Amino acid sequence: MSKTSTGGGLAPESFRKIIDGKQVDLFMLRGKNGWGAAVTNYGAKIVSLHVPDRKGVPVDVVQGHGCIEAYLSSAEPYFGAVCGRVANRIAGGRFTLDGREYRLAVNNGPNHLHGGLKGFNAVVWDARPVNEQTLELTYVSPDGEEGYPGTLTVKVTYRLTDDNTLHTAYEAHTDQPTILNLTNHSFFNLSGAGDPNIGDHLLTIHADNYLPVDETAIPYGAPEPVAGTPMDFRTPHAIGERIDADFQQLHFGKGYDHTYVLNVQTGKLSLSATAIAPKTGIAMDVYTTEPGVQLYTGNWLSDKIIGKYGKHYPRHSAFCLETQHFPDSINHPTYPSVVLRPGEIFRSQTLFKFYNS
Repeated sequence: MSKTSTGGGLAPESFRKIIDGKQVDLFMLRGKNGWGAAVTNYGAKIVSLHVPDRKGVPVDVVQGHGCIEAYLSSAEPYFGAVCGRVANRIAGGRFTLDGREYRLAVNNGPNHLHGGLKGFNAVVWDARPVNEQTLELTYVSPDGEEGYPGTLTVKVTYRLTDDNTLHTAYEAHTDQPTILNLTNHSFFNLSGAGDPNIGDHLLTIHADNYLPVDETAIPYGAPEPVAGTPMDFRTPHAIGERIDADFQQLHFGKGYDHTYVLNVQTGKLSLSATAIAPKTGIAMDVYTTEPGVQLYTGNWLSDKIIGKYGKHYPRHSAFCLETQHFPDSINHPTYPSVVLRPGEIFRSQTLFKFYNS
């Protein structure tokens, strides 16, 4: 694995900085046919992901920044990051575990989001290059960090394969009962990061139901059918086709920002979603062992955000498919559990497979 030549115009020296007493760097994973990824151990962020288009030309399909300083000051702190200890939202920043109430930072309206003020997206992970195509990242979250109980050890493995698949594997264990919900928050634009809109992308999500939310993006409770609503992606639809529909759920989030309840057996690696960009012919299949996927359509991006190669990232210029457990699960006993106890090993996988449509 190289730290000296990344391609795509990224300079590794622009990522080298001591943060919290630990070395930040940039690592390059290399596949065949112009396929490759750049990853920084600051936040375990995927900085770039180059995929061949229909002409064989590598296209960077994820948004991000070209240096560590830009990540530190970015208006979008989650570009390409691993989010935790609990990704997504916890209502009111409160939960009860084994009879004890815990209070967390409220950093998204009235709610707790993506692990708090300094979640896993903003810490330095220990990086271990395994080979040219595999990188292991480990972080030990101390007891009480961001208000969560237990010392939690997390390992994330990024691995490229020569069939243009990015394998993401998560593993974690704890010394006290705690809660955990991990995801990767890559912002995709399969027409190329910097293309101004993902409205033409065709999206399929294998889910008959979704979780309606209130105006603060907390689920009401029970899933509801997507049938007959703009939330229905069981057959391919352009993302922009119904994003401005007069539908309360879309008004609340200024676009899609909802969890889909996947038609899969939790724990079994299954196809959850497919996205296709007509401009480049690049298609992406998402496989996961998780019970849900959060569709987010970059509703809070802004043309003021300047990313790699000097490109601007306006509203709806990217989409996210965040495989995960459901938001606010700890406060909904009917949702899949996010509780992790000593002696248990949390394991999860998500695969992003790229090809030409």
